[in-house]
Amino acid sequence: MPRRLMFVQLKTGHNTDRGPSWIGWVDFSRTWSTAYFHGRTLRRAGGMFDANFYDVQTDEEFWVSGPKRDRTDTRYGPADPEIEPEAARTYLAFLKGAALPGRENG
Repeated sequence: MPRRLMFVQLKTGHNTDRGPSWIGWVDFSRTWSTAYFHGRTLRRAGGMFDANFYDVQTDEEFWVSGPKRDRTDTRYGPADPEIEPEAARTYLAFLKGAALPGRENG
């Protein structure tokens, strides 16, 4: 199962780019259509206004994407994501210029 360091933001119930967000490890299915994060099963879907995944149990919508080195992970608002302790070392190395694990070639 592929594992990637990702930016994840809850969209449901929050104004644009104001939901809680995290930098953490996300596991993906072989087809990349399902993500597993914080005990949730998130399914990729198109056609949502401000999200690209939804929780299969709660229908809450999420934005899941690779982190940006300049920390502009949200489109419209300031982001102050919670950096998960097990991801901190890799994330800080990424901010300093290292490639993300699994993305060494692009």
